[in-house]
Parts: sequence; C-alpha cells; structure tokens
Amino acid sequence: MTPSATTELLTLAQETAMVAGELARRRRAEGVQIAASKSSPEDVVTLADRETEALIRGLLADARPDDGFCGEESTATAGTSGLTWVVDPIDGTVNYLYGIPCYAVSIAVVEGDADPASWSALAGAVRNPAIDELFSARAGDGAHLNGRALQVTSGVPLSLALFGTGFSYDSVRRTRQAKVLHGLISQVRDVRRMGAASLDLCSVAAGRLDLYYERGLHPWDHAAGALVATEAGARVGAFGADREGVSLLIAAAPDLYATAEPLLANLFEQFMADDDI
Repeated sequence: MTPSATTELLTLAQETAMVAGELARRRRAEGVQIAASKSSPEDVVTLADRETEALIRGLLADARPDDGFCGEESTATAGTSGLTWVVDPIDGTVNYLYGIPCYAVSIAVVEGDADPASWSALAGAVRNPAIDELFSARAGDGAHLNGRALQVTSGVPLSLALFGTGFSYDSVRRTRQAKVLHGLISQVRDVRRMGAASLDLCSVAAGRLDLYYERGLHPWDHAAGALVATEAGARVGAFGADREGVSLLIAAAPDLYATAEPLLANLFEQFMADDDI
C-alpha cells in the first residue's frame, strides 16, 4: 500500500477517534449507566461503550464500505478490500465507570483479518479525551502524541525500569498473575496498573513506562497501541516471537526487552504454565 493511501487511513482513524472520544467524554459527564456484564460481574459494558462503537462503525462504513470491522461490542464483519478496522470504543471501561481519567478510544486498521498472528498493522489512533491526548502512528512513519514525535526510552537497567501490567477479570488467573508480580516487583523500580492496555502501550512509546506486559489481551486491546509503541522504537512481541499474541504481549525498548524476557518467561513458567487462555 502506498504512503499516501496509509496516510489517508491514518487521517480517518484520527478523525474518527476524536469524534468518538468527544462522545465518550460527554456521556461520562452526563453519568454512566451499566448495560451488561461480560466474562464476570466485574467485566462491565456501559451504554456509552455500545453507543461509541456504533458511531465509530457508522463513520468507518460511510468512508470505507468495503473494509472489514472487528469491535469489542458488536459482531465482526468481513470486508472485500483486504483491510479490517480493529476497534475498542472505550478501553478502560472500569476507569470510565469510576471517573478515572485513564480511558481511550482505540482504532486501528490492519491488512488482513483481526488476527494478531497474521495481520499487518497500517495505521492507528488512541484518543484519551479526558486529558486531551491523541496518540497516532502509521507503519514506517513513526509515532506521535498530539503531533510530537515519540521515542521509547533506551538504556534503562532492569533494576530502574518502571513496568506496567494488567490483570484478568477471572479470579483464578488474576491470582496467578499476582504471583508473577510478586516475583517481579523486587527486581524492578516499580509496577503500575493503569487499566487500559492501549494507554499502557502508548505510555511505553512516550517514555512514561519502560516496559508493559500482559497475558490474555484481545485484538482490539492492543491493535492501535502496539503499532504506536513499535513505531516509537519499541520491540513488541511475546516469548520467542516478534509479534504480539493472545498468550502474552511484551513491549519495551529492545535492550530492556532482551533483559526482561527471560525473567518474565521464568515467572510465567512457574506460576502460569497451567493457565488456559
């Protein structure tokens, strides 16, 4: 695909994320209503999640009717163009529910279907309307925050690295993840849990985190954020792989990634070997 074509895709992702982010922000100010729960009572869907995804889906369909769509809150549809939009209308729904200003609209367009093992991410935008930030990236053209170029922080030793992670809604898996964290925390500077994977990945790109890892993410959780991190110079992958997957995602500057991957692999082998994704 030509640079001009991917630039058009990026512009569409950015503009759509801005419009959808404003809707989400406005609905948050009006008061949030829970529409349903998903995998557990803690895993909630708000009316705003559904309304925001419907808005995004409509805008993208109007602009590019032949593309596929995969969103968190609605049925996926295949396209005929070879491109798929991968969307999380409100990443960080629990933060959104509680009024914590750490949630985002995440929109990516990939070549292929919504399978991280085979797609090629072309463009993505992550919008946090609560603090007026727009992260964006286009394959081969770097990553930006509100127009400012981003670069991951390199040269950070493991002992001084600030890690980010997330936890499952499933109580059994969450307990196992806590054991991994217990084995990790004495070997790094500290650990943060932001509650929105897209923003965790963008935080690596912006130097707000040195490394982010999480197990069990969905494609819409990381499609845009992983591209932002990659284009900022991060290595994004999993154990023995140079691309993200369901079993694990790790994002960090290449030097820290190389140091931390064996440590995480050992901890996951000890505490999560029996975990079934």
